[in-house]
Amino acid sequence: MTLPLIRFHGSAAALLAAAAMVGALVALPAATFAQDVSDVRMVPPSSGGADYWSRWRGPSGQGVVDDAGYPDTWSDSTNVLWKTAVPGTGHSSPIVWGDQIFLTTSRDRGRQVSMLSFRRSDGELLWETDVPEGRPERHHGKNTPASATPTTDGEGVYASFGSRGLVAVDFDGNLLWHRDLGPISNYHGPAGSPLLYRDSVIIYQDQDRGAFVVALDARTGETRWQTERSARVGWGTPIAITAGDHDELIVSSQGQVQSYNPQTGEELWNCGGNLREVIPTPVVGHGLVFCASGRAGPTLAIKPGGRGDVSGTHLEWKTTRGSPFVPSPVLYGDYLYQLNDMSSIITCLNAKTGETVWQERLGRPSREGISASPVVVDDKLFVTNDNGQTFVLKTGPAFELLHINDIGERTLASPALVDGTWYIRTTREIIAIGE
Repeated sequence: MTLPLIRFHGSAAALLAAAAMVGALVALPAATFAQDVSDVRMVPPSSGGADYWSRWRGPSGQGVVDDAGYPDTWSDSTNVLWKTAVPGTGHSSPIVWGDQIFLTTSRDRGRQVSMLSFRRSDGELLWETDVPEGRPERHHGKNTPASATPTTDGEGVYASFGSRGLVAVDFDGNLLWHRDLGPISNYHGPAGSPLLYRDSVIIYQDQDRGAFVVALDARTGETRWQTERSARVGWGTPIAITAGDHDELIVSSQGQVQSYNPQTGEELWNCGGNLREVIPTPVVGHGLVFCASGRAGPTLAIKPGGRGDVSGTHLEWKTTRGSPFVPSPVLYGDYLYQLNDMSSIITCLNAKTGETVWQERLGRPSREGISASPVVVDDKLFVTNDNGQTFVLKTGPAFELLHINDIGERTLASPALVDGTWYIRTTREIIAIGE
């Protein structure tokens, strides 16, 4: 019998009881405890990054916007400040620094990929920089050679193009460096976004052969460390967290979640439980790291700070209720919100216990119908489906749909929010939404 929620508390009695409930007792290897970590948070972006939207999922790293004053209502004309056509195709989400918006795009079926810069104040295309020629790849129909979201530290803009490598450009579009990391053999094509940690650019590539996680010098592109991995498929983005008195690099991918020392690449701990296909980016809070996997796989709540295999000691709870395939979860207050994009269902979980608080359907059920990750701003949860409809919900312990916005364009990228304005990339345009 499969239970929707299993809670673990580390004691032998609790483990035996949980095993009896699922009908099988599994011997779990012991782990060496590093410390009791109760303070877990995202490593903030570089200096100045908190003022803009400098990375995937924004300053918080998990889609939560601290400031207020953003409109919650729009259409294809209402509250639209400007619209600009985006050349080529791509689903990377916009990032923002100063008066510039950065995107990636591809042309000629992926044979040409490039970085774009738009002026934030009026949407004018400022420049386009082509990436050096390289290997074209096969991609899933909802993926593109320009799906990974770039990141910036205010000096360089760093972007991944899979088998075309990692590039860095300056704010005028000049190529600073280009690193070929070899061919990426992943049956849906690569899509994970790079992470800036201090002055390193970190990315992982799980594939049929030669999977790895690597840290490059942000100034030169030279390798600082590279660690082999055994996973054969994955499209996620790593996160950097502070757990007590140290930092950890978290990679949630095929079969397990792993933690590395972000300065050396040494594996710190691993926790089993993920399914084969993993896309969502983990979120953190309440002393836990929350990782979701599979098309309807479990969501794991893990206490960081361990050593070795922590599957039997640091897994606080797991549940299959509402787990997403593509969109990342969002944690706000005591609640973890997840989107089952295989059936258009949103689930609110108690983040501390994993218990379901409420679960509702958003619009018509659609298989793989939500790609953008949700955001929270002004105590409201915004969920955008692939058709460009945004469901605006009140956050909290009761489901309350406030209204639905329709931008009228297919939308797979996640938004960026800066200074009271939304920046939304559709399949054809970049749109500024403000009052």
